[in-house]
Amino acid sequence: MSEITIAEIDLAKRVFHLHGARGDGSVAFRKNVSRAFIAQQPRCIIAVEA
Repeated sequence: MSEITIAEIDLAKRVFHLHGARGDGSVAFRKNVSRAFIAQQPRCIIAVEA
């Protein structure tokens, strides 16, 4: 998952819905993750649900 440039996140109390995208817009992953997973990811742009 080192190719992620944008991560879109749907915030929740315990589990987040995360969508990772590469620079060309293709999907890198879609998964439900915990806070610990997010803290371990490389730096990227985070888009938060409004």
